[in-house]
Amino acid sequence: MNAGYSLWLKNKSGEKIFGQGPLSLLILVDKLGSLNKAAQEMGMSYSKATKIIKRTETNLNINLLDREIGGSWGGGSSLTDEAMELIRKYERFREESTREIERIYNEIFLYE
Repeated sequence: MNAGYSLWLKNKSGEKIFGQGPLSLLILVDKLGSLNKAAQEMGMSYSKATKIIKRTETNLNINLLDREIGGSWGGGSSLTDEAMELIRKYERFREESTREIERIYNEIFLYE
């Protein structure tokens, strides 16, 4: 037996605005250079991926992607500095939360 949990960031209204899904989407955009390709890789529509990015940008008041419009060479997206900082902070939040949850779990369930 071990602990399980999910972590996400919420806005003041209690709506989820960032968690593992948007994090994975951003990481794939960084890897693949395209929001469309990242969405395909995750098995979601481009419109859903766009909504996820826009909702996060609106709620955090930051730009996550630098977008390059298509054309004969095609378009693409890259992460902004703000997106990279959000990824770093969220991963640190997740790592420190995991350590604390494991500590509490061990204290309660393993040392009784």
